[in-house]
Amino acid sequence: MSGSTRELAELSGPALATTLTADSIIVLPVGSIEHHGAHLPLVTDLLMADEMSSRVVDAAVETGLDVWRMPPLAYTKSDEHHWAPGTAWIGADTLLATLREIGASIANTPAKTLVFYNGHGGNVALLQVALRELRRLHGLRTFLINVAVPAGDGVDGPDERGFGIHGGWGETSLVMHLRPDLVSLELAERAVPDQIADFTRIGFAGKPVQFGWLSDDFDSAGVVGDPTGSSAEVGERLAAQLVADGVAALDEVSRFFPGAAR
Repeated sequence: MSGSTRELAELSGPALATTLTADSIIVLPVGSIEHHGAHLPLVTDLLMADEMSSRVVDAAVETGLDVWRMPPLAYTKSDEHHWAPGTAWIGADTLLATLREIGASIANTPAKTLVFYNGHGGNVALLQVALRELRRLHGLRTFLINVAVPAGDGVDGPDERGFGIHGGWGETSLVMHLRPDLVSLELAERAVPDQIADFTRIGFAGKPVQFGWLSDDFDSAGVVGDPTGSSAEVGERLAAQLVADGVAALDEVSRFFPGAAR
């Protein structure tokens, strides 16, 4: 079984104990079930984390890395979309406690490296906290890889003015590649928050001043971006780049030992 699968949960307990080593890397996909406008499914973030982590792990194994994949976490911290029917979330305390317990379970195996492969931006801050918690509590080497899709810049895709962060061009294109049957592009509408796009200090990640927000602060549809120019062809290109980036990241993870040379 160990030669034919990289899905950790498909191993038996005894097989896991004898197959994993201290050099094994465990990847945990983390998604969400949340509103993504009328054109994308609730499962968008989970789909991206689940499918892309599978492709990344398979490609990394082909390069000789000892990588294994856990079943994904579906219900996470997505309460910025609480107002929209269909969104299902758990609180920050619950998610952090869950991650602590999962970390304790992994620490009970021979593997000593855990990588969160995250498809939901609302999880990032809490996952960063979990990295340090699991490092401190269990001595695990812990890492976070995010599914990073670009915003359209007016040349490659529509000009999203840096705000293609939720249901926009890149995300919609990727889902059109992964599961075109779940996308209703005819319902897509531009929802770029021009009213705040000219601020130079306040913004999302990358700006020096962050702010609290709910997804309907900008548009009643809860979309932040412009999905109207999305395509499966763009999504295929983005997926290939995510695989290449993920493999490169896991290669560095395999060689990164904080505080000591190895």
